[in-house]
Parts: sequence; structure tokens; C-alpha cells
Amino acid sequence: MDKAIIINPRDNVGVALFELNKGETFGNVEILSNIPEKHKFALTDIAKGENVIKYGYPIGIATTHIKKGDHIHTHNLKTAITASEEYLFKGEKSYSPKGTDITFMGYLRKNGKVGIRNRIFIIPTVGCANNAAKIIAEKANKELNLGSDVLALTHPYGCSQLGDDASNTAKCIAALCKHPNVGGALLLSLGCENNNLQVMKPYLGEYDTDRIKLLNMQECDDEIEEGLEIIKSIYNITKEDKRTPQPISKLTVGFKCGGSDGFSGITANPLCGKICDKLTSYGATAILTEVPEMFGAETILMDRTVNEDIFNKTVRMINGFKNYFTEHNQVVYENPSPGNKDGGITTLEEKSLGCITKGGTSIVTDVLNLYEPCKKSGVSLLWGPGNDMVSTTNLACADAVIILFTTGRGNPLGAPIPTLKISTNTALSQKKKSWIDFDAGTLLENGSFEETTEKLLSTIIDMSNGKKALNEINNYEEIAIFKDGVTL
Repeated sequence: MDKAIIINPRDNVGVALFELNKGETFGNVEILSNIPEKHKFALTDIAKGENVIKYGYPIGIATTHIKKGDHIHTHNLKTAITASEEYLFKGEKSYSPKGTDITFMGYLRKNGKVGIRNRIFIIPTVGCANNAAKIIAEKANKELNLGSDVLALTHPYGCSQLGDDASNTAKCIAALCKHPNVGGALLLSLGCENNNLQVMKPYLGEYDTDRIKLLNMQECDDEIEEGLEIIKSIYNITKEDKRTPQPISKLTVGFKCGGSDGFSGITANPLCGKICDKLTSYGATAILTEVPEMFGAETILMDRTVNEDIFNKTVRMINGFKNYFTEHNQVVYENPSPGNKDGGITTLEEKSLGCITKGGTSIVTDVLNLYEPCKKSGVSLLWGPGNDMVSTTNLACADAVIILFTTGRGNPLGAPIPTLKISTNTALSQKKKSWIDFDAGTLLENGSFEETTEKLLSTIIDMSNGKKALNEINNYEEIAIFKDGVTL
């Protein structure tokens, strides 16, 4: 196995697969200083002000003259991202999914969507009800012998919020109540909060009153006992729900990366891209989010938009999120994280180019607002930040029934839906066996993308049929509601 890799023929950098020592050679390149694993080195002399190229695209500008064989990182490379850019639509694209006989065993809901779990959620409308929700869930699981199928989704919001900030909380809660993986839900209200039950009802819209129940704690004698009885009544309905064969076109998959490293764009993310292409070719839905981690690579996605309307929505999403940064007096390129940098990622462009490979070459068919459910097959781009807890919650609220979460440094975080962790390197998979569901690091050992894609697809089908992801086994299931407003 080679000690380094060149990802694209146009690149002027290589990536160390193992630590390279000063004096070693890679092809015709003599290494001039020790290069940590996953970090970059120059394949040729790069002049100050010249583009550094990785994945076939610029990842920033050299801040000094870089010699062939030099280590390239924060000391000699900077971002070229600016706060605003103009974009050009390059024409419509065709999206025509093909048929397949691949199926999974799912729960067909009344609205036509299909879930892969049949959970009961208890969701407080306000943080004051959090502990009551947890106690009810614990008692219900114990009395009904349900393991952890009744889940309390706690959060600190629902009161002392105004405007869009308050509305976002209500939208998030409503979306989770009506998620395809949810057989029923209890909305637990304190009673005096801004986001009370009367406020919540319009956000819920039409709903099955046998499966979604509301409880005001201030109006009952014993909220724990009444809540428990409500959960039992919901369970008497959901226990009759059965899995039935469903076409894979009914599957909705969210894609996410967190704790990325220099291998993310080489193994796990492009593997997800292969899966994305395969699923969307069958008519399934894929959702990409983490908008700040599209900055610097957004034109690649824009060039794959199905028509000018979706192109314009993508432009508004990108520029709108840049404005979100600047309105808070923050620069748009304050990324990667310290952990990303330790793992060899230097600039936001580099992180973004690796990040969007999760979308493969699939056609972008829709752009979703925060807490808006997906409506179309193909790739949907979802407004939202890169923060792991917030973006996994956002994906769930968009009706993703499973998330493929790639990581190079490791993260145990899980959404309240199966969150399948894919390691970029085998060392992480071996070290964190209780976190990692799938090892993409085998691709560094001359593994076949075709065979590994089929293996990952089989794993996705198994989990869709009911096999639990490690986040579910570990009870690593939580939400974080996007907040952008004052607290009273």
C-alpha cells in the first residue's frame, strides 16, 4: 500500500496516508519535513498567491512560496472565500430514476411516507417539562417492556422566545411528532409557556388525534400518571402496526459528516456519494445539509440543479447563509474546527469539497427551508448549519428516516432516528467499536468502491428492516433546535 495518494490528476498536493518522514520520497517528490498522517504536501513548487489544488479544485491560496515536498497547512495556506459571489445558471439537467426490485420492510403511513421504526415520542413544548417527559418515558418503557421505544426528546426552549425563533421551535416539535418513524407522540405542555398547546396546534396541522395526544401539566392532578395512561393508549394502537415490503424509492436518507479528517473526502464521503447516486437512481430521496460546509464548493452543486428555479433557490440559500454570518458580524470562513485542522483539513474550501462528495454526482431536485419536509426524489439541499446536533435534528425534521454520518475522529452523537456512523479510517473503527457501524477505511487498503458500496447498501437495508444502529443500542438519541433570537 502506498504511503500517500494523489486524489485528482489536476492536484498540486498529495495526501499522506501514513506519516511521512523528512527525506522519504513519493514518486519524484522528496519530502522536505515530517508530514503527519492525513496532511498535505506539495507535488511541485507553488508560488505565493497561487492556488493550491485538491480534489481538482482550489482549496485556497499559498501565503508564501511553497517548495516541492513541503508540508502544506495553516502556516502557508489561506482561504479565498469571500462574503458574496455571483453565480451563473448553466442549463437544465435531466433526472429520470430507473426501476428496481430492491425492497425493504417499512411502515407505510397514511400520508404515503414510509418509516423504518415505530417509536413513540414524548416531546415537551417547553424545557420546564423535560424531566416529567423523561420520567413518563422511563415508566412506560418499563411497564410495557418496550426497551427504549418510548423516547423523551428534551430541549431548553419553548418559552421566552419571539418571532421566527419561537416559530422554529414549534415547527421542529411538530415535524418530529409527524415523522415517518413515529407511530405516535405525546406533546407535554407546562401550560403557561409561549409555545403552549393552542400555539402548537396550527403547526401540527391535520393530525391523527388517536396517535398524537396533548397534555397540559398545570391542568391535571398527576402529570406522570396521566402521561403514562396516554402513552399506553397510543401503544395499544401502534402495537398493531406491521412492516410491509416497500420499494426502495420510498426511502429517505440524510447525509452528514462530523469530526472530519484528511481521509473524509477520500473514503467515507465519496462512498456516501456512490450510495447517494445509487439510491437516487432508484427514485429514493437524499438530503444534504451543512450549508456553511458548501461554501467554496457550492458551484459544483449549482451546476447539478435540475432547473433554473432550483438553481435560484440554491443561490438564495448560499447567499442567505453567508448573510446570516455577516449580520452577526462573523466571517463566513470561520471553519474548519480545531479537530478538523488536527486531522489535516486546512481551509473551508477543502472541507467543503470533501463534504459535498457525499452527494456524488446526483441531480439536485429541491431546496428545503428549515423544518420543511422533503417532497421530491433526488437530492434535496436543506438550509441549516454544520453543527452536528442541530443538523442531525434538521435532517430528521425533513423526514430522513436514517442518517449516514461519516467521521474521521469519532462522534457518539445520534439523532432520534438511526444514525449510521461510517469511519473514514480503520483505526477509528477498531478503537471505537461501540460508535462505528461501518468502516470505510478499508478503501485505503485497495478496497473496491463498487464492492464497498454494495456492502453499505446492504447495511442500510438491514437497518431499514429493523436492525438497530449503534446510536440506538447506546441510547445516544437527542435533538438540538436551531436558535437565532433573543431570550426574554
